Amino acid sequence: MDPLLVRGDVPSAVELTPARPGSVGAFARLAGMAHGERRRRRSAWVAVLATALLLVGCSGGDQETAKPTKSPSASPSAQPTATPAPEVRRWPLTGRRADHPLPKRRAGVVKIENTGNSEPQVGLGAADLVVQQLVEGGLTRLAVFYHSRVPSDVGPVRSLRTSDIGIVKPADALLVASGGARRALRRMESARVRLVTGGDAYHRVDGRPAPYNLFVRLSRLVKARAKGAAPEPYLPWGDARTLGTGKPAGRIVAQYSRGTVNSWTYRGHTYRRSIDHATGRDDFRVDTVLSLRVAVTDAGYRDPAGNAVPETILSGKGAATLFHHGRAYDGRWYKRSPGAPLRLATTTGRPLRVPPGNTWIELVPASGGDLRYGR
Repeated sequence: MDPLLVRGDVPSAVELTPARPGSVGAFARLAGMAHGERRRRRSAWVAVLATALLLVGCSGGDQETAKPTKSPSASPSAQPTATPAPEVRRWPLTGRRADHPLPKRRAGVVKIENTGNSEPQVGLGAADLVVQQLVEGGLTRLAVFYHSRVPSDVGPVRSLRTSDIGIVKPADALLVASGGARRALRRMESARVRLVTGGDAYHRVDGRPAPYNLFVRLSRLVKARAKGAAPEPYLPWGDARTLGTGKPAGRIVAQYSRGTVNSWTYRGHTYRRSIDHATGRDDFRVDTVLSLRVAVTDAGYRDPAGNAVPETILSGKGAATLFHHGRAYDGRWYKRSPGAPLRLATTTGRPLRVPPGNTWIELVPASGGDLRYGR
């Protein structure tokens, strides 16, 4: 027997010792045995692996292998978004809801006589808002705003005052007047007020004495001269329910001078003037009266009759009283400059809102004027 041949079970490892001289054949036989052993082991592992793969394939059948899915991640785009409420269009001079897009035109403000010589006033029934101001001789004059409706004829048209700057500038409106003193016209130009004082839209009517017979065909004038953007809201409009209870105010007395007193009575859901120069359907239906106590100074010139012309300063701050639905709401008004919008606040500092509708603004002198109200 070849001394290098080991019988019995195949060992896990074959230890080779140097061959003696003359034992080359035995060594070759032993090497062949070791090579065969490695082949048998490799074949066994291949068989095991093939069996495992076959089992995995059978267990899957015809079903698709499930793919890993991503868990939904919270992203801003995946979150439900609230649908914004549609914007409510409102007329800037009344606060009323506008059913159609606002017309692309400026407001027109016409200076109208406010004495017995004006009777009857024409065109007030179509107005959006009226401002009453003190002029010379202790009398008053009206600045009448038109935007949502523009009547064909308005009058009697009278001259402007420097007080009009603070009235028309916040609306960037077209001021329509019969003219004005040189000093007042220079002030208007300096303040860049849009102004019309004549043209083919003006005409004289029969049956009235001059200068109370001058009228303006406003619809024609506005069409030709008032192209532009609609004004910003003239007053801080808001829901009447935010006003609270207020005080009883069925009667209002606003005194502008010793000779001019404006009295109001709340009746039939509207305020009625004691001295009314308009008639019938052409009168201005007043839903709200807003009284502002204002400073009045000398405008620096005189009228043709020699009377000193006053100037109302509609900027700064002062006492305010809002009258609506037979109730009074005291507060304060604020205006940074003549062209700035008007702000209102209650006596406790909360915003004071003006209910939508037709508003009559009274610029009552803080000195020399007076305001009273009651049941």
